[in-house]
Amino acid sequence: MNIPGGLARQVLKLNAQSPQLLFGAGVLGMVGSTVLACQATLKLETVLEEGANKLEIARTLEHREYSEKDRSNDLRIIKIQTGTKIVRLYAPAVGLGVVSIAALTKSHNILTTRNAALMAAYGALEKGFDEYRRRVVEKYGEDEDRNFRYGSREVDVVDDKGKVNKVLRVGDGTPSVYARFFDPTSTSWNKNADYNFVFLRSQQNWANDLLKIRGHVFLNEVYDMLGLERSKAGSVVGWILIGEYRDNYIDFGLFDGDDQAARDFVNGREGSVLLDFNVDGVIWDKLDHSKDERLSWQLSN
Repeated sequence: MNIPGGLARQVLKLNAQSPQLLFGAGVLGMVGSTVLACQATLKLETVLEEGANKLEIARTLEHREYSEKDRSNDLRIIKIQTGTKIVRLYAPAVGLGVVSIAALTKSHNILTTRNAALMAAYGALEKGFDEYRRRVVEKYGEDEDRNFRYGSREVDVVDDKGKVNKVLRVGDGTPSVYARFFDPTSTSWNKNADYNFVFLRSQQNWANDLLKIRGHVFLNEVYDMLGLERSKAGSVVGWILIGEYRDNYIDFGLFDGDDQAARDFVNGREGSVLLDFNVDGVIWDKLDHSKDERLSWQLSN
């Protein structure tokens, strides 16, 4: 309550950046620990040599007042002193290493906690969205649910007789963040447009077979199938056979016939095409439940 507003904001910013700061400090600390250990090793030979000389003197010393008990005590003291010096040599390196490991561990724990909180928030949002879609389907039907979800617009379509008709097209024409062009940048693209069409259809079928067999497919796996570059989002989003209001199939957005560019590609007039994937969303946190759901889904089909 007594912290000034400006200072409070700075504290908040530092708290938000604490994982990165702790990770950086941990890495620098480990480097510093290695340097200190190397410096200590350079001095180790001198300490060991000094201890060895003292031990040699204690072992060879002969005097009528110097008993074997005195010799044994001296040897023990020399060893303890030498060990203490070695510990002191490496103590800074070990201490800094321990602190560095603690910083790295704390950074990991903070990120893990934040990721868990984000997934919990996303799960609550997704549950609410599924409930909303369920109510829309119950009241208006699946067609209206699709219109609400993807948007719709009226477009003019010219039929074979040259007549212009008004057609309601689902989707506002804006690709999702997961869309990718299948073009010469793909390692699987071919100059032959017919080959590309057959290839994409085969890969879509393969991806759907994998979904039915395994119960889940990550977007990055589909990118790999198509020779496309992976993405960070693709490692956590994809398709999974869980939930009543999921598509339960993988679609590249090619074969619905709505988009002119897609029709040109399918008909062999264009060699490249924009692929827009119908991902279910984040799935990596649902994999533990996918097996039972997949079995029930297969039995029902």
